[in-house]
Amino acid sequence: MTATADLAIRLRRAAFNRALADADLAAIGPLLAMDVVMVTGTDSAVIAGRKAQIMAWKREFAAKARMIYTRTPERIVASPVEPIAMEHGVWQGVVDGVRQASGSYSAKWREIGGDWVIEAEIYVTLG
Repeated sequence: MTATADLAIRLRRAAFNRALADADLAAIGPLLAMDVVMVTGTDSAVIAGRKAQIMAWKREFAAKARMIYTRTPERIVASPVEPIAMEHGVWQGVVDGVRQASGSYSAKWREIGGDWVIEAEIYVTLG
């Protein structure tokens, strides 16, 4: 894997974390592929498509006690034959500075037009 792909994906993940912390829906859209799929950590709900995911985040941001999620990459592995990469890491959800949930995740990224976007994410709640 090139250091460029690793750094680019880590920067995109940091941008996603900032967007979640700031409740910035406009910043989330460009980080997601049009047909992105997310499998949530506790109930394994499947959220398919950029529009559906943005609507899910909009509902999350409107919650009275809003949980702020942070994803921390531990390892990124890029394909040597396709413009794709897999990110593995840990996540946590915090409300008013108190961790409410945490676990592991994996995300598949694809480079499109020079930008890395998330195609799929799967979360597992472990704590």
